[in-house]
Amino acid sequence: MPIPILAIMLGVVLLLWSADRFIDGASAVAGHIGLPSLVIGMVIVGFGTSAPEIVVSIMAALDGNPELALGNALGSNIYNIGLIIGVTALIVPIAVHSKIIRRELPLLLLFGALAGVFFWNDQLGRWESLLLLLGFFGLMGWTTWAALRGRGDPSAEETKQTFSSPAMTLGRAIFWLLVGLTLLLVSSRMLVWGAVSVASALGVSDLIIGLTIVALGTSLPELASSIAAVRKGEHDMAIGNVVGSCMFNLLAVVGIAGVIAPMEALSTEIMRRDWPVMMAMVVGLFIMGYGVHGEGRINRIEASMLLLGVVVYNGWLISAVLNI
Repeated sequence: MPIPILAIMLGVVLLLWSADRFIDGASAVAGHIGLPSLVIGMVIVGFGTSAPEIVVSIMAALDGNPELALGNALGSNIYNIGLIIGVTALIVPIAVHSKIIRRELPLLLLFGALAGVFFWNDQLGRWESLLLLLGFFGLMGWTTWAALRGRGDPSAEETKQTFSSPAMTLGRAIFWLLVGLTLLLVSSRMLVWGAVSVASALGVSDLIIGLTIVALGTSLPELASSIAAVRKGEHDMAIGNVVGSCMFNLLAVVGIAGVIAPMEALSTEIMRRDWPVMMAMVVGLFIMGYGVHGEGRINRIEASMLLLGVVVYNGWLISAVLNI
């Protein structure tokens, strides 16, 4: 038991460090080959912050643990909205100015509902997973197009200032890109092995481990980037990181896992507990971020409500494990 726990701890730390190196390298390479700063900020970095979830999903599915990958995706979305937005908005209330983000929030609702339709019969087949992946590639294309046309949009200005020029030489950028990718694979393998070993030792399902330990660990890059963004006054970047990550999780993380290992007998708890909680978080974020009367804003009271939702949900999971 001590060795799997150590593998989880080292895997999470290495995962976070390697994700940062991967993002830095990918951003600099993209800058050197001439990609616009808006595309780097909204697409390259958006994909990079979801890289831990994606790589962990691949490893879990290849190991025959697809529910761990699914739990990672749903749990990460719950933590992204409840914990990350909650903590960030407690530090500084978040104002949503960006038209791009206000267009992405309805898409997040749509993709969440679509995932629920696919999970409804407690299965996720390969064709359904392929549809999710097609949605992911469509989202990447739309995000790129929106970034290129987003001149004058607040989020566009924020990303342009942040990623206006490459921060390192091309050779150094390629080096850190490859190092980051390699260590992402190694650390994900450590995390998945440790999580599955702990689950087996405690008699806990892969789904629960994915919803808790793995989901929280892979969500930490978004927490760090969102807090850093809001401290700089880049509110739209803070919420944009979370919205983009949530959509990537639903489309790419779930889609990749389902293509590699179709899920023919999903736990009934997914539709009774986990998916409804995730959708409640998404709906809450939509109402707060989109704004009923004018500009959206997430204040400290709403942030506290999001955090309370995470606490209650984790209490629910603990009671399920202890059979209370």
